[in-house]
Amino acid sequence: MSALMDTGFLLALLDVGDKLHDACQMALAQEPNPVMPSVVIPELAYMALRSGEYAPFIDFMRSIANGETPMVFVERSDFARTADLMEKYADSKIDFVDCAIAAVAERLNISRILTVDQRDFRILRPKHVPAFEILPYNKVANLSYFNYWEFPGGP
Repeated sequence: MSALMDTGFLLALLDVGDKLHDACQMALAQEPNPVMPSVVIPELAYMALRSGEYAPFIDFMRSIANGETPMVFVERSDFARTADLMEKYADSKIDFVDCAIAAVAERLNISRILTVDQRDFRILRPKHVPAFEILPYNKVANLSYFNYWEFPGGP
């Protein structure tokens, strides 16, 4: 496993009209073994179906069923760590899914997060590394066609 995929990243992949779709596709192509934490599925379903992305979401669900999208399940110990993170960062209002992804990353010793959520993953301080490496932001911010000031959470 090389990186964990967050909800917003997956949503941008499903929506070809999303302004971050191409950047997310490039980041995904460069990751040898990205994994989706199971905890993102309900949030992804809500967001995709709310915006009318039924066909891409159904195809994505089939890719999970066929084993094309590797998935890691949240364990009991991850829920304990998630609760600790939510409590520690309560003033920052970091959401449940992001804290759960951080907990899974710690357990699996993964430092890269494929996400478009800059704010939460820059605030969170994991136990196993000084900070998460956030992709595609860390990669695409240096590309000439991409104005990183427009990227969510950019400087």
